Amino acid sequence: MSEAVSRRRAIGLLGAVGAALGAGGCVAAVPPGGAVPRKASASAAATGAAAARPGSAARIDALLERLTLEEKTALLHGAPDPAPLGQAGYVPGVPRLGIPALRLADGPAGVRVARPATALPAPVMLASAFDPALAREYGRVIGREGRALGQDVLLSPMANLIRTPYAGRNFETFSEDPRLTADLVAEVVRGIQDEGLIATVKHFALGNQEQGRDTVDAVAAEQTLHETELRGFEAAVAAGAGAVMGAYNKVNGTYACENKPLLDELLRGRWGFGGWVMSDRDAAHSTVAAIGAGLDMEMPGGTHFGAPLQQAVRAGTVHEDAVDLAVRRILVTMDRFGLLAGRPPARPARDAAAGARVARKVAAAGAVLLRNERATLPLTGAAARSIAVIGPTGQVPFVGGGGSAHVVPERAPGPLDAIRRRAGDGSTVRYALGEDLYGRPLPARLLNPAADLADRRVEAGRSWSHQGEFTLAADEEWTLLVHYTGKRPGVRLDGEELFPVRPGAAEQFAGGLLGAAPDGLAVRRRTLTLTAGTHRLAVFAEGGAKGQRFRLRHTTNATRAADLAEAVKAAEQAHSVVLFAYEDATEGTDRTSLGLPGGQARLIEAVAAVNPRTTVVLNTSSSTTMPWLSRTGAVLQMYYPGQEGAAATADLLFGDVDPGGRLTQTFPADEQATPVGGDPLRYPGVGGRQEYAEGVHVGHRWYDAQRVAPLFPFGHGLSYTTWEYENLSVRPARGGLRVEFTVRNSGSRKGTEVAQVYVGPSAELKLDQPVRALAGYRRLTLAAGEAQRVVLDIDARALSSWDPEAHAWVPGPGRREVFAGRSSRELHLTAKAVVTSR
Repeated sequence: MSEAVSRRRAIGLLGAVGAALGAGGCVAAVPPGGAVPRKASASAAATGAAAARPGSAARIDALLERLTLEEKTALLHGAPDPAPLGQAGYVPGVPRLGIPALRLADGPAGVRVARPATALPAPVMLASAFDPALAREYGRVIGREGRALGQDVLLSPMANLIRTPYAGRNFETFSEDPRLTADLVAEVVRGIQDEGLIATVKHFALGNQEQGRDTVDAVAAEQTLHETELRGFEAAVAAGAGAVMGAYNKVNGTYACENKPLLDELLRGRWGFGGWVMSDRDAAHSTVAAIGAGLDMEMPGGTHFGAPLQQAVRAGTVHEDAVDLAVRRILVTMDRFGLLAGRPPARPARDAAAGARVARKVAAAGAVLLRNERATLPLTGAAARSIAVIGPTGQVPFVGGGGSAHVVPERAPGPLDAIRRRAGDGSTVRYALGEDLYGRPLPARLLNPAADLADRRVEAGRSWSHQGEFTLAADEEWTLLVHYTGKRPGVRLDGEELFPVRPGAAEQFAGGLLGAAPDGLAVRRRTLTLTAGTHRLAVFAEGGAKGQRFRLRHTTNATRAADLAEAVKAAEQAHSVVLFAYEDATEGTDRTSLGLPGGQARLIEAVAAVNPRTTVVLNTSSSTTMPWLSRTGAVLQMYYPGQEGAAATADLLFGDVDPGGRLTQTFPADEQATPVGGDPLRYPGVGGRQEYAEGVHVGHRWYDAQRVAPLFPFGHGLSYTTWEYENLSVRPARGGLRVEFTVRNSGSRKGTEVAQVYVGPSAELKLDQPVRALAGYRRLTLAAGEAQRVVLDIDARALSSWDPEAHAWVPGPGRREVFAGRSSRELHLTAKAVVTSR
């Protein structure tokens, strides 16, 4: 039974003591636990040897003593960059005191600036490798490139759990499981900061959806928070993260960026965080309340922490000591990374080749083979010599999702080329589009008067317009698309604007695949049913300061039928089929369905009907429902595989690499059968409020507690070889349990396995507990016939629960059941051991 979300616990929330902020207008005092050390005098600062020593408190004191109020507040908010590099934020320094500017870049899957960078696989694909060491490599690539590309702070990693499969940013984070998320977030932070780039863990906290993210009140009880969402953030702090980003949403009634129990009492008081807290973009809502709660930096501008903060200090509603404390946290972190040194660390050269190697390694390691019937994969013999590649993302590489995680690399080959190259001479590799994502040109004579809209140029300072009519003989579904380089052209059909500017992030982020054509033009699309008869079409475009290109395109029932027929024909003529399917997720928008968009389900069914040796390669962001599953031969989950995804996909299809990835999120059999399915109060919320009423039963824990059969369970993933587990032993050790068992590659080829250990509840602990919780795992690569003894230590935290009465972790004593196996639902071995309460 889930923990009740009582009002007392919702208000009490997180820590041992903390009252909520008082009403507006009170004086913002220095947050408890953050008292400002006594300042050195100006003369002492100037002459004391300690003041010149990097890393010393005296050095920071000396800077604070000399900063004016205006200079202090300028360090607490973003500003326009005088030399922009396309990054997410800029904070001007104070040159007269040697305080440099800070440049802040997005970067969950690579550094997002205007210049080329390595586009790594999405974090969810990294997580599927179940390999903390690989996570550190991943972080180091981003850290080095961030420094090389002129950045100082990375707005990554994202530690929010995958709570709902609809969330638009699930690909940017790691897992539905708190333990796995914590392990991987910590190593990515370490990797980023190994290279001298400041990591910013986000979005603190409960930023688990895009729908209503600016205003929704996420209500979660204390035990729920500590045992689920907070685990990754706590691990990031323990790993030394330099910064934390506050979320957009409210947490138990208070916006995250002015939430004192969250920022001050928990983050700084309990966890000992010493870095600075910044707001997400435009996520600050106040001046007095925010700085009093522990927010240090407002991004991207100074709406609340610019002139209003100066005024509040002068009016006495904010103590200047609170401003000093916020500045101190930023300066201390900058000093820690050498940014205040007389000679700051030299920036490295970007190593594109090294980045590409890691990108390919991660894409191969994180790929998950979900299904493999009739030895469909790997492609060998006749199956490797006659192949039909079908689907738009078989030709156009799907590098990454949309929004702040989107990175444009120098190069990203398409899967079709990689498959042809690997199949080699003497093979036949056909291609069929299957589904048209970018549209066909409108026939020039469609309109009366006629107009060529296939590729028009509008010169700088000029405009172009056309009005015409066209007639349809019958009702028909059309998708109209506009491709453009400058200001979006206006397109009106029967008086209605087809592509209006949407509010907020939904307009800014249009997807990693669908938002841009292969040649780089921005794309917007609209699907609608047109009735038989005459329709009026009007187009207006402006060249602006630089001029622009645009084109108007469409797909119809007839073009879709032709694409489908071409795909079926190609499948009939080939021995095997590799069909690429997509789902384009992006920041700013949640998914509306867990099924594949467009006509892809129909395409898969039609192709598999004529060729059962069909492999579906999924370039999707999160879990997907698959009504077509039983008709396929194989399903390979490739998520968003980055710039080297094509080569990695070919490696896996042909068996050059064993698929060693495992699901870090449960795939539901039905859209209603999820931890939030069918309950709008859980997702997306009712009246601006959502309740985390699933309690500690997040992800696979909910499926176990409710005895719901998923389509594919957490931890699932097939191999090209077979595996056996044997000889489990469990005994007390090091305050927890030592688990030992043997894993054997019982097949005929080398392979990779992820051995997983789960622990059952304590009967003696009267708190809500999961039926089984992930307690450890080990990624293994073994030769055919090879066996390895796996030794895993289950620490005290994995055997404990959060007690909301004691506001602390308490051990779960007594006889505990331990499971070992291949997934959360394929647990071959079981044993019991006694856990003591000490």
